[in-house]
Order: sequence, then C-alpha cells, then structure tokens
Amino acid sequence: MNHLSASVRWLASDTPTTRTQARLGAAYRWLRRLAAHPIGLAGLAIVGLITAIALCASVLPLADPSAQSLGERLLAPSAGHWLGTDTLGRDILSRLVFGARPTLAIVALVLLASVPAGLLIGAAAGLWGGWVDAVLMRIADVFMAFPRLILAIAVAATLSTGLWTAVIAIALTGWPPYARVARAEVAAVRQAEFIQSARALGVSRLRLLLRHALPLCLPSAVVRAALDAPGIVLITSGLGFLGLGLPPPAPEWGAMVAEGRAIVFEAWWVSTLPGLLILALSLGFNFLGDALRDVVDPGVK
Repeated sequence: MNHLSASVRWLASDTPTTRTQARLGAAYRWLRRLAAHPIGLAGLAIVGLITAIALCASVLPLADPSAQSLGERLLAPSAGHWLGTDTLGRDILSRLVFGARPTLAIVALVLLASVPAGLLIGAAAGLWGGWVDAVLMRIADVFMAFPRLILAIAVAATLSTGLWTAVIAIALTGWPPYARVARAEVAAVRQAEFIQSARALGVSRLRLLLRHALPLCLPSAVVRAALDAPGIVLITSGLGFLGLGLPPPAPEWGAMVAEGRAIVFEAWWVSTLPGLLILALSLGFNFLGDALRDVVDPGVK
C-alpha cells in the first residue's frame, strides 16, 4: 500500500525531475479526469468489450461463421442458435462476433493512415507558411469539397472489393480535417519564442516540424480521432451494405443488414442485430470522444 501511494505521488508530482516522469504524470492526470466522466467510461467499456470479444473470437465456442445449412435457414433465436440463423442457415451470433473484426480493423487502419498524414501536412503548412501553406491547403480543400461517403463509394467502386480497398477509400477522405486543425494550431505559435529560439540554434526544418510543432497537435488529434471513429464505422457499414466492402462469404455488419432488409418483418434478427451493434459501437466512440474532449481541454463545454 505504501509503495502504491508513493507511486501515485510520483505520478501526480507538479515538479517532475525527468521527461519520463512528466509524460507518465500527464497520462495519469488524463486518466483521472477521464474516470470522472461516467459517459466516457461507458463509451470506453462498450468499445473495449466489443474489441475484446472480436479479438477472442477464434477461441470462443462459436460456430463457423461461413458454414451453411439450408435446412436451418431463418431459424429464430433458440438454445441451438442463440441469435438465430440467416438466409443460408449461418449462425448469426458467430457472424456478428467475427464481423466485428473487419469493422474495427478498418477503423484502426484508417486512423493510423489519415491521422499522421493529416498532422504532418497541416503542421508543415502552419509552420512553413507561404506557398507551401497555399498548395497543401488547396489540396485539402479539394478533398473536403466532396461528401465523404460519396467519395469513398466512388473510390471503392473503382477498385476491387476488400478490406484494403475500404481502408484506402475512407482514408483518402479522412486526412483533411486533421490537417486543418493542425495547421491552425501550429500557425498560432509559429512566431512563439521557443520556435524562434530553435531556429536561431540552427535546428533543421524537418526536426523543427517533428520535434517542436507536431507534438502540439497530438491532444486535439486524439480527440478528433475518437469523434471521427463513429463516422468511419458508418461509412464502413455503408460500403458493406452497398456490396463494396468485404467480398462474401466474409461476415460484415453492413452486408448482414443488407441481407436481411427484404425479410425484416419475417426474420427481424437477421438485419436488426447487426444494426444494433453498429449503433452501439458508434455510440461508444462518441461517448469516449466527448469525454476525451473535456479531458484535453476542461474549459470547453
């Protein structure tokens, strides 16, 4: 207990003695502020639970999500099939669990692609200004001029269906908002003393970008990513609904909703259950994003 108390005091110290202590202390204070938001904790629990189940899908006692049995088609939820079966007799529960994997993978891959790209482009535009700023922001304007879902559909329809097609289609439309925010934040401190001091010491433009300007954008980028995730979930499901997502028979929530739309009154569970999971995951990310926004900037309400 004394060791734990000493560790907490070390993390909460207002006068850190090392860079590691400062970073861990900042993370500790973030977690404490997040713990004070019940809605944020609820969102974290929803996202964490769905992610954990998806990661453990292979070791759970589930049926093969692609195994067909026409003799058991459209069975209502029962002891044999807890959430029923679809039009080809496939187990809905198994397909829901395995269908979470591509959705979460696309969300993660899109954010890993669009967030760093947007931050680098925006920070470079804000730090260097001039023609670099003008060119990079005009490119961002071109991508922002198109509705995100429409542009994603156009790219996905041009390429072959698959996970990477969905990632590319969504990521191409996802980086401009991060670039805009990063550009505004860096431009506001371009003439700050620490930037001018680094320039006077001969710091290269690349190092100035990566070590001094880019870290300023990370907190807002984390919040933006959490709030952007629900949109990625909906676009991913929309592509699957239109047949532009993963090719069959791979389980995917949007495709499952499309499969059951014609029989929703006879077999409601085929499309309703994946629709509820899409809603739950989107709400979870929204709740988490709202809490993170208050954690990063407690003054914003």
